[in-house]
Amino acid sequence: MKVIEHLAAAKQPLISFEIIPPKRGGRLKDLLDIVAGIVRYHPKFIDVTSHGAEIIYEETPGGIRKKVKRKRPGTLGICALIQSKYGIDAVPHVLCEGFTREETEDFLIDIQYLGIENVMALRGDAPTRDKPNPGGKTFNRSARDLVVQTANMNRGIYLEDLVDAEPSSFCIGVAGYPDKHYASPNLRTDIRNLKEKVDAGADYVVTQMFFDNAAYFRFVESCRAEGISVPVIPGLKIIHSQHQLTSIPLNFHVDIPFELSEEILRSDEAHAEEAGVRWAARQAEELLNRAVPAIHFYVTGQSDPIAKVMALLRL
Repeated sequence: MKVIEHLAAAKQPLISFEIIPPKRGGRLKDLLDIVAGIVRYHPKFIDVTSHGAEIIYEETPGGIRKKVKRKRPGTLGICALIQSKYGIDAVPHVLCEGFTREETEDFLIDIQYLGIENVMALRGDAPTRDKPNPGGKTFNRSARDLVVQTANMNRGIYLEDLVDAEPSSFCIGVAGYPDKHYASPNLRTDIRNLKEKVDAGADYVVTQMFFDNAAYFRFVESCRAEGISVPVIPGLKIIHSQHQLTSIPLNFHVDIPFELSEEILRSDEAHAEEAGVRWAARQAEELLNRAVPAIHFYVTGQSDPIAKVMALLRL
């Protein structure tokens, strides 16, 4: 089923998760252990992140060598495994950065052949190194462009002029930013950009992680005022170490409330996770009481914090 179909059929807010493929050469079993830990909560869909290729330069005895590298392949295979083994709809992330439009089309065709009906269209991380561009091929510049390409395929419009091309049928998700996207000058402009993605064909929004529910509620109110009527799913992250108080703002450009940071800093490292779990559980409880369409949990290398939050929520 499509994500929007799951949301429409739900009698209460859904729970969903987002997982990250292992690094190249990493153990798939570690990821499968995480999946086994979260499927017990009956998610209707699980997102699997994608990671673009980049060009790196390595010193070798023969001089500097240029190499195309992908640190985390496997998105498509993991999505296929989730759907076939667990019967849970997978949502692969599709990126602009690191992929040509031709590679994106091939990826979407592969997804379609596997019976995957959902995609999350994202710009991806801003480039910090050169990106490969074989043969001068074209890239999508923004998530809106990516939505347009995917929506065109839903209408049977491919990059080449194909006769009797079979339309795809993707449900398209996009990202929203309650703390605003770091590259936007202000939140109002950011929401207008989100409206462009929705107008281009996006079916629902999942927010970047936030730690203050008031920011989410203000964000949804502003979205509705801008004419965005699609579901806006809140995304939550459980802080489980003191190190994350600096790494999360650095990497995701979000604010951590003073009360939460103080609570974690007052704890020793062994009890920092307990503080983060209590905070996330309070966030989730309020969101569930306000009848949000779903709660989307960002999972990293372990599912234990999720289990603790679910126990507090009695889910």
